[in-house]
Amino acid sequence: MIKVLIKSRKDSERGAIAIITVIIIMALIGFGAVAVDVGQVYAERAQLQNGADSAALGIAQQCYKAGGCSAADGMSWAQPLVNGNANDGATTVKAVDLSVANQVTVTTTTLDGSTNAGFLTPLLRQAVGGGPISVAAQATAKWGPPGGGSGFPLALSNACFDLSSGSASGQMQVFSYKPGNGPAATPTDTCTNASGQSTTGGWGWLQDSGTCSVTTSAGGTVGSNTGISPNYSGCTSVLQGWINTLSSGGKVEVQFPVFSQSAYNGNNAVYTILGYATLEVIGWQFSATGNGNIPYWYNSNPPTGYPTLACSGGSNRCIIGQFVRFDASVQSSGNSGQDFGTSAFYLTK
Repeated sequence: MIKVLIKSRKDSERGAIAIITVIIIMALIGFGAVAVDVGQVYAERAQLQNGADSAALGIAQQCYKAGGCSAADGMSWAQPLVNGNANDGATTVKAVDLSVANQVTVTTTTLDGSTNAGFLTPLLRQAVGGGPISVAAQATAKWGPPGGGSGFPLALSNACFDLSSGSASGQMQVFSYKPGNGPAATPTDTCTNASGQSTTGGWGWLQDSGTCSVTTSAGGTVGSNTGISPNYSGCTSVLQGWINTLSSGGKVEVQFPVFSQSAYNGNNAVYTILGYATLEVIGWQFSATGNGNIPYWYNSNPPTGYPTLACSGGSNRCIIGQFVRFDASVQSSGNSGQDFGTSAFYLTK
């Protein structure tokens, strides 16, 4: 007797489903491994980029303050900065390039914090027998006098600048302003220090869009606003912020554009911006009481320790302070301006 084995259709379907299930599971495992690998690479690259950015800016500041530096200096300054941005506290500084004046490029690569291997071994690559991979990042920073920016709509005359090379600050002085004074060749606005010495110069309001901020660039020109008060919306809150800082014992250090006067004829006045300087502001009188703009110092209330530098009152307006050196991490715009003691440190890529 011959026995015939008949395989049911249901059994065949079960076998097919099992195969498909295995394939799907394998695919999901593969996709998961790919996701883990990609995430690992992106996370590593983000840490390396943060470290490179931090190191490039840090080296730029150190080189500027030291008056110069070598690649070896840069390597020693960079290592703790890049390690501080790594989850495992371990990153390789592959190179520090200082071959371009006032510029540094930092390249970072992977360093496994457990094995000190200079690479990553992602999960999927291990599973399929692939080798390790290297992840790297690069950042370039520059330094020098800023070439432009936005800020409070007031510019200072270059005739008042007194911050000598190597000095941390200039003399405390009052910058006077009285609208309508003199032609360009003989302006009577002045800046006067605590010893009573006076220099032709002063300051002027700049035209803006009504927001108490104006954007300027070194080498460019900007029109003046001939009013005696900052009649821009927003200036009240800015000045109140200065008052709050001074009242709490803090310092108000403001970057102002520095101008040479190219025209001085009422509404047609135009200033040529030479660069940017930082003034530590301790007092001002920009308007009379009650017109919505906030005064801080009057003739009856001169700055503490500088009784001879009070604003003279009446229609005269003034700002009181001293030029100081200032280092800032900012985005530069345009070409660098003249060096007035304020330096910009910024990433270019």
